[in-house]
Amino acid sequence: MNAQPSVWIVDDDASIRWVLDKALRDAGWQTTVFDNAGDVLRQVQSENPDVIITDIRMPGTDGLELLQHLNERTPSLPVIVMTAHTDLENALSAYQSGAFEYLPKPFDLNEAVGLLHRALEKHSQTQPAPTLQAEMTEASIIGEAKSMQAVFRVIGRLSKSTINVLICGETGTGKELVAGAIHHNSPRHNGPFVAINIAAIPAELLESELFGHEKGAFTGAHARREGRFEQARGGTLFLDEIGDMPIDLQTRLLRILSDGTFYRLGGHEQLRTDARIIAATNQDLDAKVRAQSFREDLYHRLNVMAVTLPPLRARQEDIEPLALLFLDQAARELGVEPKQLNDSVLTVLARRHWPGNVRQLENLCRQVTVMAPGRAISLTDLPDEFGVDVPAADPGWEEQLQTAVQKKLDLGQSEILDEIGPQFERVLLQTALSFTHGRKQEAARRLGWGRNTLTRKLKELQLD
Repeated sequence: MNAQPSVWIVDDDASIRWVLDKALRDAGWQTTVFDNAGDVLRQVQSENPDVIITDIRMPGTDGLELLQHLNERTPSLPVIVMTAHTDLENALSAYQSGAFEYLPKPFDLNEAVGLLHRALEKHSQTQPAPTLQAEMTEASIIGEAKSMQAVFRVIGRLSKSTINVLICGETGTGKELVAGAIHHNSPRHNGPFVAINIAAIPAELLESELFGHEKGAFTGAHARREGRFEQARGGTLFLDEIGDMPIDLQTRLLRILSDGTFYRLGGHEQLRTDARIIAATNQDLDAKVRAQSFREDLYHRLNVMAVTLPPLRARQEDIEPLALLFLDQAARELGVEPKQLNDSVLTVLARRHWPGNVRQLENLCRQVTVMAPGRAISLTDLPDEFGVDVPAADPGWEEQLQTAVQKKLDLGQSEILDEIGPQFERVLLQTALSFTHGRKQEAARRLGWGRNTLTRKLKELQLD
């Protein structure tokens, strides 16, 4: 390996080549730039870099074809794939073709440099990725937001494994959709995908649903019945709303996860399952563990890999493409022309809090497709709760805070709360005092503090 690590930059966009070339040279890399994949395939016959970073969509041979050729010839060479087309299909294609990592545009240059260094560190350990016959059964997983790009990366990584997964997210964020994508792009994609909603089944019937029963096991059991664990053999069992599982059934589930064995209700024959488990919850399982309403050992068994889905209000850039998709689907179901959204409607939708998340948006699109008299949807076609007098949702400050904290973690900082906590309180105080024109008692009431607490905070933050 050269004293200076070498990277080849492949992109038909001259501005991207120039920016990356300068940034990587400044970071100590030896760079070579290409405006097409064909030249790379010719040069790789005689020499190899330490890392390649390539765009996906280029004239002639595209980035995925280049990746496949490189993976066949030099499978240990790490390749980072860039793309401005940030969808799940591109992410999966990149990982399944052997990409080391997937980098959506626009990207932070420091992030790109850090990613190249990680690729260099693992150069000698990189193994060729298994090629899957990926089947996208759901094309409606849309996500241009950074938080959704992180989800796509995890799904891509999981396409190479069969480990247990825990999906967390609010109601309506698409947990079953993501679970299906993980299954259909995994080594078990030829097996069944069996889903069960724990919260929707009465507790007295749930055991039979999961584990099956023998004839005569209880009143009404007229024949033997296979449970969901048997139905999912060789595939994936999706346990939705796992936080609602009764504590006694949690014990039985833990045994299955431990040794793969179970008994049907009323049965004496020990059965074995090899179903992969994907669980999902909209609850705080950590809090339920602390409250002793969820077994800690089961939580750790399920939480081998966690996927956290962002709420719709934190991914406003996805609202318009999702709405257009749902309007198109509703129009096809009803056999009518798709409705159109004007800018004022899109503005209102972007400012909503969306407690029901993506599912709520989908239901709205179905409703206006049926009820709106014209093809163009206006504000008057929206339900009453979408009126302009409804308070707007917070403009994504949680996501901005998450991004700031993530950057500090990436830089190796410690004691982050000691820095951010006072800054957060300072902004609260200054904004409240400005709003109340300096009236401390009113500011304290607005913030939900006592007058003494506000006075103490002002002194601590040197704002008095």
